[in-house]
Amino acid sequence: MRGHECHHCKSWIADGEAHDCWTTTEAALTADLSDDLQETWERLRETAVSFGQQRIYASGTAIMFSRDSCYFFVRPKRQFLEVVIFLGRVLRAPQVRRVERKSKMKLAHFLHIRHRDEVEVPITDWLREAYDLPDVLLAKTSNRARTKKTRAATTAHRSARRA
Repeated sequence: MRGHECHHCKSWIADGEAHDCWTTTEAALTADLSDDLQETWERLRETAVSFGQQRIYASGTAIMFSRDSCYFFVRPKRQFLEVVIFLGRVLRAPQVRRVERKSKMKLAHFLHIRHRDEVEVPITDWLREAYDLPDVLLAKTSNRARTKKTRAATTAHRSARRA
């Protein structure tokens, strides 16, 4: 049988057969998880859903949780769930494996979660903080703009009084 092996998913694709391994679902990404990791995934998802309006979707090898932009995502692995949370500060905690700066305002925190009981404080607090981060950043930028306008007006007023 003629065909080729997909370099992404390693599946054998027959000649002429349609193949799109990038189109995936939550179910497909979590299907091979152990029972413990399935429960962990369900608890993590329920926690995120309780925060409010958001979009949850599968993309490549991860399940993304986003409001206007992604605030955290989960990569299901064989032995654990790799959770990446975007925050505006560095977390110093034993659960955090590593931290990477992703933009001027956001840092990605990498965690490995192995059991349902780990999805509790402080991880749930960090997820909530990440969910609320766009509102915090918006408030900071609007405060900076207001401060600049106030300073400009004060400077103009002082200049006018001197003249």
